[in-house]
Amino acid sequence: MPGERPPPLTVVGNPDNRRVRLFLAAATAQRCPPPRVVPWLDVAAGRPVEVAPGSLVRIDSPGEDAEVERALRKADRPAEPGEIVGFSAWYDGFAAALLRVAEAARFAGADLLADPADLLVLFDKRTCHARLANAGLAVRLALPGAVVSYEALRVALRQYGWARVFVKPAHGSSASGVMALQFAPGRVVATTSVELVRAGGRVRLYNSLRVRRYRDERDVATIVDALAPDGLHVERWFPKAGLAGRVVDLRVLVVAGRPTHVVVRASRTPMTNLHLGGQRGALDAVRAAAGEGHYAEALRTCVRVAAQFPSCLHVGVDLMFSADWRRHAVAEVNAFGDLLPGLLADGRDPYAEQIHAVATGRFAAWRAAEAVAA
Repeated sequence: MPGERPPPLTVVGNPDNRRVRLFLAAATAQRCPPPRVVPWLDVAAGRPVEVAPGSLVRIDSPGEDAEVERALRKADRPAEPGEIVGFSAWYDGFAAALLRVAEAARFAGADLLADPADLLVLFDKRTCHARLANAGLAVRLALPGAVVSYEALRVALRQYGWARVFVKPAHGSSASGVMALQFAPGRVVATTSVELVRAGGRVRLYNSLRVRRYRDERDVATIVDALAPDGLHVERWFPKAGLAGRVVDLRVLVVAGRPTHVVVRASRTPMTNLHLGGQRGALDAVRAAAGEGHYAEALRTCVRVAAQFPSCLHVGVDLMFSADWRRHAVAEVNAFGDLLPGLLADGRDPYAEQIHAVATGRFAAWRAAEAVAA
């Protein structure tokens, strides 16, 4: 009933993950029963999943753990630190793991706070983009069909007349493998956090915390060709608004249909991710530049995006304003986009907000309303 404490909680996550720790701290602060934590490694390795009977099940990110990543890929060895490898195999393992969690939840009479089907859409940029586009939401134009190689990419871009694009691994996250490509006669510039390493006749790609530029087309082709077998999503470049010499975009956390926490990300490169050197900007400055009408319209778009995933308690929407601040577009939708430490809304951090939405019945009401609308 609204106003009561939520039922017992089960968290599927890496016990040492910062998100899990923050969620557990919020649960303790809200006087919830101590949540049961199911390690992702147990799920990924196919061990029995023990969900607390009658609980609400939060599925957290399986990232930042080499052994979990190896188990999901069914690989013989963990990836090297930062190595970009096996996105498609990881996705298949993630899908199988989510099915095991869902089966365990049904057996225990528990409810999921995010449906596996929606999580899988969120982790496939091509399918997610198509869902948003079909709903009439503001997204960037994207190349149709599969991009199987750098040469195929160049052919498609010439056909569409696009000279600036973002190339994204279909199943990547945290900007892993993302490239901002700019073409001009006789030259190409790729801006990316990918580090290309050639050694012993092999090519390997690594995530780096340093955004770099490649101007040798052979290097660019090598990176694209290495990523293509796992699936690529290619979007036309959307020139973003800027403030104080930096481009900016927003991470908008939508909890049970309500945009609650907003972070401005500012960078001197096309990559605004905070772990890649982006900085938190001033939200008041963004609202002033866009105007309250355009800002409110952008937040309504974020709510409409969340409505495409009504089974998910929360989503993180990455939203861009155009250079003139009069238009906006959705860049990404994140299943695990709630790591916003130190950010409060109505006195609650993102995890306390999620527990509050469940405890007050707001999430149940949102889910029911969206089910009727669908």
